[in-house]
Amino acid sequence: MTDWHASTARARDWFEQLRTRICAAFEAIEREAGSDAAFTYTPWQRATEDGSDGGGGVRAVMKGAVFEKVGVNVSTVEGTFSPQFAATINGASADAPGFTATGISLVAHMANPHVPAVHMNTRFLTTSKAWFGGGADLNPPIPYQEDTEAFHARLRAACMAHNPLWYDRFSQWADEYFFIPHRGVARGVGGIFYDHLECADDAAFDRHFAFTRDVGEAFLDAFPAIVRRRMGQPWTAADKAAQLEWRGRYAEFNLVYDRGTLFGLKTGGNVDAILMSLPPEATWG
Repeated sequence: MTDWHASTARARDWFEQLRTRICAAFEAIEREAGSDAAFTYTPWQRATEDGSDGGGGVRAVMKGAVFEKVGVNVSTVEGTFSPQFAATINGASADAPGFTATGISLVAHMANPHVPAVHMNTRFLTTSKAWFGGGADLNPPIPYQEDTEAFHARLRAACMAHNPLWYDRFSQWADEYFFIPHRGVARGVGGIFYDHLECADDAAFDRHFAFTRDVGEAFLDAFPAIVRRRMGQPWTAADKAAQLEWRGRYAEFNLVYDRGTLFGLKTGGNVDAILMSLPPEATWG
């Protein structure tokens, strides 16, 4: 019988290792730009509905010359869903509201409008079922086809190593998910989004965990290269204005439609960590 607590611990350890490597890579870029910016780490804990330990996480945030605001959060929590919210979660119900969740969530808002913002999240959840989900998507205020193609090519390679059908399926899912209905526009230029890669046994866990690790590796390989390509590019006041307006659209999506934001708020997560995704500055017309 699968020990899901041990599986959750394995996933948590990987997410923490990935956070360490991502933060080091981003700090190295700041050094290249002549900045001494570094991440600050803020631990947090939550209590369950009965006051017992419900887990917690660490919020890592950096504000620098290249990364105007970047957050890399890892959390591992457990508890019970409210009856209404349980009905919306895979494998949960009013009769079986218990859950565990561990994951890494990253959002970077960049100083230079030519450098795309980015989002990456991977997670492992258990209810009466167990599954992986996540993805990564690129969000440029000023899109460059070269950057879009490089980002997608790396994610495509990660998918193809596991299932030749996954890239087409998961990239379409990202296009559908990262869409702002009230604006009628996409949030960015896409990437991949996947959910409910269910783990019925240890073998399925190992397969889907390997894929989830490869998504993290793909992100770490692709995004810093794009940052270095664009971070020294001159920009104008008009470029900055376009970035700030685009950030407003990003904030609208995250506050109105994003599942991760809703999950965090509904499960008593750390509010500052949940809303880390919001940009430091934005405009609306």
